[in-house]
Amino acid sequence: MKQIENKIMLITYGNTLGADLKELEQNLKKYIPRGAVCGLHLLPFYPSSGDRGFAVINYDTVDPALGTWEDIDRLGSQYYLMADFMLNHVSIRCDEFRDYMERGDASPYRDMFIHWDEFWPGGEPSEEERKMLYCRKPVLPKMDFVRKDGKKVSLWNTFFQEQIDINPYAPATGDYYARNLKRIASHVPLVRFDAFAYTSKRPGTSCFFVEPEIWEILDLSMKPLEETGTRMLAEIHENYHIQLKMAEHGYWVYDFALPMLLLHAIKSGQSQRLIHWLKICPRNQFTTLDTHDGIGVVDVVDLLSDEEIDLVRDDVDDITRDARPYLRFPSMIKTDKGKSRLYQMGCTFYSALRCNDNDYLLARAVQFFTPGIPQVYYVGMLAGENDVEALMRGEEPRSINRHTYSERELEEAVAKPVVKQLFRLMQFRNSYPAFDGDFAVTPGPEVSPGKTSRLTITWTHNSYRCTLSCDMETKSFDITYFDPDTREMTRLLLS
Repeated sequence: MKQIENKIMLITYGNTLGADLKELEQNLKKYIPRGAVCGLHLLPFYPSSGDRGFAVINYDTVDPALGTWEDIDRLGSQYYLMADFMLNHVSIRCDEFRDYMERGDASPYRDMFIHWDEFWPGGEPSEEERKMLYCRKPVLPKMDFVRKDGKKVSLWNTFFQEQIDINPYAPATGDYYARNLKRIASHVPLVRFDAFAYTSKRPGTSCFFVEPEIWEILDLSMKPLEETGTRMLAEIHENYHIQLKMAEHGYWVYDFALPMLLLHAIKSGQSQRLIHWLKICPRNQFTTLDTHDGIGVVDVVDLLSDEEIDLVRDDVDDITRDARPYLRFPSMIKTDKGKSRLYQMGCTFYSALRCNDNDYLLARAVQFFTPGIPQVYYVGMLAGENDVEALMRGEEPRSINRHTYSERELEEAVAKPVVKQLFRLMQFRNSYPAFDGDFAVTPGPEVSPGKTSRLTITWTHNSYRCTLSCDMETKSFDITYFDPDTREMTRLLLS
């Protein structure tokens, strides 16, 4: 099992760059230049009943349609791996839930599930408590079931119909965590806690990242991982202050703010908001521009003004106008008196930049020079455009950014100049030693009070030094590095 490295991690499903894990392995060797990808985040590869793998039935096996644990281990000998664990919910098809539906109150898993009427002191939330709830859908987060004994029960349900929330404090849940996390940790050095912030629920709160409960739950769930030294990355889409807080506790976090900040910088021609973030962002983070979900908006509230967010959103809305009849992403109902706020935008990052190759490479260059370990989503690695046809076929809205590549499409994608240049940039990021050293960002001269278009990012480590100089107004960028062979600063050529 390879351990975590400060080198680029590819995010992919087990069946979108090939029919299964074996074909994924073969296609990575065949189409991706050596040294461009060093890690793999394999999105859920377990038996599942929905949500593209995130409604996990069990963690005992790999989905037979994808392969076996042997396939995972073989990939893990070549790439450092990350796998998902759903801390907040299980599939309604899992054995534990089926046992509860079958045996009712006699089931040892009865308290593993959160009964709505027992959770609220009055049986239901008050109007004020309803407004405080942080919801992913326009209705209350509950779902009704009828047990075999005929009793109707309402259970907490944050996300989709195939998923049901679990109580992290129940003894049965503790056993569930320990058993499954130990199994996953025996195959990967890094586990992602999906939907982590929704596990903390208390009446009278938002039921999202509630303190101190969230830290108690984290202590409980980390115990199985601490036995093997396995690291954890919490998936939390919300205001950047949460990421800062998690990082202060020593955990790996995501930089979900960077995508919107880069889109704003490139579309506005201004870099001051981006520079501010680069100065304060966590250093123990994984950076992203794109993931299997949409481009996060809630993550940059207060880093960008409402007007600056609207500038990006309006442009992306224009780009996705052909997809709009099919593109109905759920709103995030915030805790601000029940008002809704845009949660994410459905669009590939390449399409969000209007498929401009130069702008896209500029964005990737900044990502790779940002503190943290870069992640590149498979669609982004291939400069993939919005898959409107998938939406027209009736697939769910997030399918706009979840294209499954055929062999012919892979061959065509890797032959594109922008993809070849991106591969060269990825190889440089993975091989140049300066990225293990010290970081500095410097703004360019102000074009008006408080505003600048230029920035310079420098990494130094011993005698190694590399610099990214870019101008968001002209969209120009240049990378230079100290070549130990010539003992001179050399310009990196991408083509």
